[in-house]
This record gives sequence, structure tokens and C-alpha cells, in this order.
Amino acid sequence: MSTYQISPFGSIDFGATGIKAKLQNASFLLATMKGTCFMDREAGWLIPVDELSESAKVQITADVVELLQNNIEGLTVEEVTFEEKPEEAILYPFVKVVFDNG
Repeated sequence: MSTYQISPFGSIDFGATGIKAKLQNASFLLATMKGTCFMDREAGWLIPVDELSESAKVQITADVVELLQNNIEGLTVEEVTFEEKPEEAILYPFVKVVFDNG
């Protein structure tokens, strides 16, 4: 099994297939706030507001694991880490994943 790192950043490849398409979909979900997709208001995750950094990390980790494992077939989350920008009060999740059939 290969391990892949996904983040909420990246460009869209409209011809992506297989694992590359699944990774792209996962990256899109990571970049999406719940309630912002017009045709699917449940897509994405809730971004914690006014939470302490450590508390927000716990909440984000749980939301991201549930979001990705429920929406991307064959994906298993191995680890969630964060890039912190304290001066801007921003946490960016980075996720290591594996695929059952890839």
C-alpha cells in the first residue's frame, strides 16, 4: 500500500482518474467549508471559530477523518498534522492516507 499526503491546496486536473482523482477529490473536500457548495450544502467540514489551537486541532482531526473516510471509497486516514499560522489564527490540515485497493 502506498501512502499519500493531501492538503487543502492544489490545482484541478479535469482528466484525473483512479487514485489521482480520489486524491484530488479529497483535497477539494479539505478546502471546502460546510455550507458553501451550492448543490451539496453538507459537503466539506465545519471550521472551528474562537477555539484554542489544541482544541481546534482535535475537532478538525475528527471532522476530517469522518469526512474523508465517509466520502472517498477505499480511503483510510493514517495521520492528520497541521501547519499553523498563529499571527493569522489559521490551521491548515495535512492528511496522510492509504487506499485499500491501490
